[in-house]
Amino acid sequence: MIKVGDSLPAATLMEYSEVDGEGCSIGPNPVDVSKAVAGKTIALFALPGAYTPTCSAKHVPGFVESADAFKAAGVDEIWCVSVNDAFVMGAWARDQKTGGKVRMLADGSADFAKATGLTLDLTSRGMGLRSNRYSMLVKDGKVATLNIEGPGKFEVSDAGTLLAQAKA
Repeated sequence: MIKVGDSLPAATLMEYSEVDGEGCSIGPNPVDVSKAVAGKTIALFALPGAYTPTCSAKHVPGFVESADAFKAAGVDEIWCVSVNDAFVMGAWARDQKTGGKVRMLADGSADFAKATGLTLDLTSRGMGLRSNRYSMLVKDGKVATLNIEGPGKFEVSDAGTLLAQAKA
């Protein structure tokens, strides 16, 4: 399992874009994790699935509402990673109004989740292998803080906790 001090795994996430810009074409675009985090401070949070109750009602909204405070604390980008496809993440981004605040990144085959060791098996609930709920502060590709939730919990991966760590 990934821990503080480790580098993020080499992986490719997918991001849906509705408009051309900043080198991205319309549609899903690959995001090379290693290149995208180089020289940056990233507030990354992962969750079990788009449109799920806690994720939609609490997790994503907290980061959207705190986006300016994260920037003020020196965070370059906020990433939401979920085991969904890029089209679902794009639609969820529209619903959550994340534009310009939170990058909604798809880990469709759970490759990133598997590489971090932070998977959650929800097969019995009809959802298959998913990402565990967690947040981390990543500085130049290395994990600076890591907040992993217990099963069914939402206590330590919230925006407020990670923002306090970014300000420290």
